[in-house]
Amino acid sequence: MKKAILNKEIQEFISLNLNSDISKLLLKGIPFNTIDQKTVIEQIEAKKRCQKKLPTWFNCDNIYYPNKLNIEQTSSEVTAKHKAILVSGKKLIDLTGGFGVDIYHFAKKLDSVIHCEINESLSQIVKHNFNVLNIKNAKCLNEDGTKVLEQLNENFDWIYLDPSRRDALKKKVFLLADCEPNIKEHRDLLFKYTNNVMIKTSPLLDLTATLNDLHNVKEIHVVANNNEVKELLWILEKNYSAQVKIITSNLKNNSTQSFNYIFNEEQRAIATYSKPLKYLYEPNSAVLKSGGFNSISTLLKIDKLHQHTHLYTSDVLMEFPGRQFKIVNIIPYNKKLFKKENISKANITIRNFPISVSEIRKKFNVKDGGNTYLFFTTDLLNKKIIILCSKVQSEYMK
Repeated sequence: MKKAILNKEIQEFISLNLNSDISKLLLKGIPFNTIDQKTVIEQIEAKKRCQKKLPTWFNCDNIYYPNKLNIEQTSSEVTAKHKAILVSGKKLIDLTGGFGVDIYHFAKKLDSVIHCEINESLSQIVKHNFNVLNIKNAKCLNEDGTKVLEQLNENFDWIYLDPSRRDALKKKVFLLADCEPNIKEHRDLLFKYTNNVMIKTSPLLDLTATLNDLHNVKEIHVVANNNEVKELLWILEKNYSAQVKIITSNLKNNSTQSFNYIFNEEQRAIATYSKPLKYLYEPNSAVLKSGGFNSISTLLKIDKLHQHTHLYTSDVLMEFPGRQFKIVNIIPYNKKLFKKENISKANITIRNFPISVSEIRKKFNVKDGGNTYLFFTTDLLNKKIIILCSKVQSEYMK
């Protein structure tokens, strides 16, 4: 950590050049002899990335930023706030602290928190930023989190981990066994000091395969932000062996779109099917990732279009964890029939359909955009159809 970067003039220079062309800045040179050019450029690039992702940090003076990779790997504030809702009690320890966004929001909820970060520079950065952000109940330790647990030898209400998804060569890995620390190897150690563990993992993990690797899983949270799945949260409880609950959350601007079900009941759930009726429903990305396609039908009492077509329909407008549409027309997949609709611009989605969106646009000469929505899909009779829709604004919010 190079404290000269916190000089007032340098901080002003960073803020003034957030939207500057970096290559031009490098050619022009940095007008300071107290700090190297590379460090200033890194601060500009990192702060720029935080503008939307980490507004609390971005809008605070004298924040010291790590490199772009740390910013890329850290939780967004939106998802960090969501995680804080899930914990309770007085004490929490984060064994893989990183840039400290998650622990910052945990600190807002609990009496005391501990941030463990093995990277000395990053640990110093987080400690500095917490002082700037006036976080008084967070302790920053530049140590291996698993070793800290043994050294402290005390109980916590929660242990939180976000295992590193980079190997020794800085290449991305996704399987839990390839991440550091290895949860399977440290499970007994974790439950020696807590009854509750939260693990953040890549959204690319397969739920079934990961459940086979983990034990004592009580809940799996599939978290999306504005319909993009960002992370999976695994809630483990000591000695828990009952059913696993799937909780999907699509975080919107001022609300959350939710759908929950029991994981093992999805295989036993029997969906009902129908031709397209008056309304069409498309599940959000969190639901799609969770795989609860039959559970939606049984729990919400809504019909699917086809076993492999994850679109739903009803005669009466219903609350639904996703987008809602009013069906305007249904036509066979036929170029001549489509031409009669006089559609030159539309939003196109494919579900259980053999042709890509780009191929459809080229074949039917349809540009992207507008207020018309086209679903190219397969119905319960295995016929290829086109569903013409207009969007319904009300959404299933909780």
